[in-house]
Amino acid sequence: MIKNALWLFAFTLFALFIFLPSYTKLQDLRQKNSDYAQQLESLKLRRIKLLEEKRLLEEDPAYLEKVGREKMGLIRKGEVVYKISQPGTSAEKK
Repeated sequence: MIKNALWLFAFTLFALFIFLPSYTKLQDLRQKNSDYAQQLESLKLRRIKLLEEKRLLEEDPAYLEKVGREKMGLIRKGEVVYKISQPGTSAEKK
């Protein structure tokens, strides 16, 4: 009876030794797959936003003007831009 228990214990250890690395690798691959799926979803959302912005830039002159003024600092002919600095900023220190 003890001999059978030892054989069963040895077989269990052998099976564990053989299958445990495969199981941990499978868990790692599942985690990577989950991470890639989340990354794919975020990239899909970003793509949708970028396509919408492209459409607005191509079709909406008001949006195009807004972006030009805010991001590129463009002004219309005859406009004067006044920059107001806050007290304590680096503009006063110079």
